[in-house]
Amino acid sequence: MVEDGYDRVESPMEIEALLEALMAPGGASLQLEDAGGEPLPVLVMDHRPGEELQLDISAIREVAGSLQRGRPFRLLGRSQGKMVRTSVLSMQACQDDEGRLVCRSDYPRSLEVLQRRETFRAGLRLGMEVGAILRTIEGGGRAIQGDLKDLSLEGCRLELPLAASGLLGEVAVPLEIEFCFPDGTRYAVRQASLRHRNMDMARRVVQAGFRFEQSGAEQERKLWYFVRAIEQEAARHVEGDDASRLPSPLFQTSVSASPTVGRRNMCRYATPMAKRLSRVAGYLDAQLLELQQGGEVSSVQLSRHADLLLSLHDEDREGLLFAIRCLHEETWLVRHCLSVAVQLLDLLQDASPPRELCKAIAASAMLHDLGKALLPAELWEQASPSDEERQRMREHVAVLEPCMRQCHWLAGAVYASVVERINERLDGSGYPQGLGDEQLGELERAAAVVDVGDAMRRDRADRPAWSVQEVQRHLLAHPETFDARWVRRYCRRFGRYPVGSLVRFSSGTLGWVQGLDDTGAIARVQLTEIVGPPTDELGKVIQGDVPKRLGEVVEEVVVSG
Repeated sequence: MVEDGYDRVESPMEIEALLEALMAPGGASLQLEDAGGEPLPVLVMDHRPGEELQLDISAIREVAGSLQRGRPFRLLGRSQGKMVRTSVLSMQACQDDEGRLVCRSDYPRSLEVLQRRETFRAGLRLGMEVGAILRTIEGGGRAIQGDLKDLSLEGCRLELPLAASGLLGEVAVPLEIEFCFPDGTRYAVRQASLRHRNMDMARRVVQAGFRFEQSGAEQERKLWYFVRAIEQEAARHVEGDDASRLPSPLFQTSVSASPTVGRRNMCRYATPMAKRLSRVAGYLDAQLLELQQGGEVSSVQLSRHADLLLSLHDEDREGLLFAIRCLHEETWLVRHCLSVAVQLLDLLQDASPPRELCKAIAASAMLHDLGKALLPAELWEQASPSDEERQRMREHVAVLEPCMRQCHWLAGAVYASVVERINERLDGSGYPQGLGDEQLGELERAAAVVDVGDAMRRDRADRPAWSVQEVQRHLLAHPETFDARWVRRYCRRFGRYPVGSLVRFSSGTLGWVQGLDDTGAIARVQLTEIVGPPTDELGKVIQGDVPKRLGEVVEEVVVSG
């Protein structure tokens, strides 16, 4: 804390982000350090991190002489709801550039920011989870769970499931919002009112903003503590700064523990493993949203959740394979990417790859199609896209690459195989480069089989989902396109009725396949009466001699993932 109430910012990435905001026209002013006068208009033209700033001082030529003689100054401005000022700077050189007076100054070693308590809004970064319970104060006290996205003394923004739409429609009903932090701290704000809402049908959520109508001294004190704690923790989540700051006590919990309150806690997952896998799905959903808002892939969060996925696979591979079929509340992109990651990881286990290689493969597969979210959504809704639209769709590989700049730990060769070449084909008919047989390695050959196999089991705009048998016949019938060795391994590894298939037995009973024996025959099923994604209403588990108890399998009942 600087003496006059400003907080010092020394993280290079935070400094760079704040300076970017000052580069907007009218975004910065210059104040002579020893004059105490009014700020003077200046334009920040460019900055070279760690080296220099370029300033246009054409509007204040009268002070150019004193600046060149070494008179100290600061730059002032606003960014992200904060008052920002640089450390004391000095001018290095000035020159006339086509009528403009362009100068170079040293680069600030730190910035100082002042947060206005009344209006400052703390946003939760990727990887931060705070649950929220929205309740009606009257009329039976109905409640729904969601996630806190940002908080100020005046209000907050929540992300809620679509089921909240009915409750939010009753705008005159007094509401209470209870915040639930990872360390177990809870605090309720009464008398909140809905200010705005926005429905995101693709992600199946409602973004809702609320205003706190009554605020006493005690509530203001508590909220300001929460706001500062969120800001403190958010600073730790800036890439490269995760370990350099003390963690906020409010966010201290096991990284592998599932939050007890939150939007995903409302989902009816069929198994405990599915609920744990939903944590990885939640990360991918949040990462997808951050990419759509101009952000990049978080190196720290990608590493943590790839580790989590590996630990789930180590614990119970069949439980995890079934869990990927239970994620029915997530977007199709998240479900597909996560499913490919799990299946590819599982398919490669016979080769006993090193753990670090497994982690890189899982991480790359988790991301491989997220670039599709950066292209217009209507492209993926076309039943018969034109040649031009098909070409545009293929750009999803390239648009993801600039978002990967922070992920230095991720092996480039693995990323290239699983992300950049997963859509290549042996006959050269794939994309983006049209590579052929001899140019494709083992990993991209395996990844292509898993990717296509999973995609065909899902509904698409131009066709319904295929059965497992239809998928396997298609792959086996096209050895010129898909590596026949990997197709056979794929079929052997997952069987004729893979874990996660819904099958009908000759007795008429429906059951979800949850385990296979060493020959690939069904060894464990969980009964159901519903043709649809598995939920927590599944019936009893049958294990052992399944055909003797239920009869032979008559058919697979196709349920799109």
